[in-house]
Amino acid sequence: MVPDYIDPRTGATFPLDTPRWCGPDNAPLLLTPMAGLTRDGIDLSTRSLWRYRTAFPFPVADPITLGEGCTPLIPGTVAGVRVLLKCDWLNPTGSFKDRGASVMLSLLRAQGIGHVLEDSSGNGGAAIAAYAAAGGLAATILTPASTSPAKTVQMRAHGSAVDLIAGTRQTTADAAAARSASVFYASHNWHPFFLHGTKTLAYELWEDLGFRPPDNIIVPCGAGSNVLGCEIGFSELLRAGQIETLPRIFAAQPANCAPVAAAFMAGSGEAVPTPILPTMAEGTAIARPIRLKEVLGALRETRGGAVTLTEDEIGGATLDLARTGIYVEPTSAQVAAAFGKLLATGTVTPEQTTVLVLTGAGLKATSRIAALMGIVL
Repeated sequence: MVPDYIDPRTGATFPLDTPRWCGPDNAPLLLTPMAGLTRDGIDLSTRSLWRYRTAFPFPVADPITLGEGCTPLIPGTVAGVRVLLKCDWLNPTGSFKDRGASVMLSLLRAQGIGHVLEDSSGNGGAAIAAYAAAGGLAATILTPASTSPAKTVQMRAHGSAVDLIAGTRQTTADAAAARSASVFYASHNWHPFFLHGTKTLAYELWEDLGFRPPDNIIVPCGAGSNVLGCEIGFSELLRAGQIETLPRIFAAQPANCAPVAAAFMAGSGEAVPTPILPTMAEGTAIARPIRLKEVLGALRETRGGAVTLTEDEIGGATLDLARTGIYVEPTSAQVAAAFGKLLATGTVTPEQTTVLVLTGAGLKATSRIAALMGIVL
């Protein structure tokens, strides 16, 4: 059964056959709950996230795929404790956002969309640019002028038009919304199809762990697409009778930009005043996440939580991981620092199965990592 778009705050629904990125009052949309899949529903002949295609909103005969998903889940040691590292930076463009880009653009192309607009601090724009190129779509990417050149060069190399926007990450998002009247806004933060790509992370972890959920998942959190994707995916598995309980989801955020953590710790369902300052964890520098209420709901529904990290903690975790062979950008390294804090408070324990989701390649943040090492490029 094909789902509908739904405004989770009013309950209003809209048919899926008309492409839309928001509700009539500019509210962010989700999709009505889906049934999920069983072990028999996995296409074992496909070595990509499209092995879970029966769990997507509607069938696509010719998906846009570059082999995304099926990333390694490997053992590691963080804070002296064994954990599992989900190496999602090993997606084709170097970040987890390929999951959402593949599914979202495949579904939108099937709906007749030929030119997409995106705003991004880097990884999302790179993913949209790559999958638009692979699928024969035109793409325009708006990105903050401060974005790492490694990411903007990648977008341009794929053939996308790239506009650098002066100001904050929020300024870029506002500029994209203003252009949405003329180009379809395929935002990785706004469009619900993107979340049905990121939910494949949940399906993969379930399959990787012998068809059971982990106890805890720690993810970097900006707009919350991995928090919501994991919650959607594991909820579908619960609904399908494939698991008995949801894993706890924890969001890791930089203290310099932590609206989700601030609201969670305040016990609020809405935004609370919190300082917004520059951070090396640029992928999570989202001052006003549009689905804040839903992200908070997912953290509470799964009995998880939120952790804030100082710049020193983020930088230290980046170099600590690198010295074990794991080269990820500071945004990703937050999860290792967060795990140490959760372990110290007893919120998670060594005997539990904890997955740290590493979302972006270190090669995308060369200048920032060089600065941590005192190297002048």
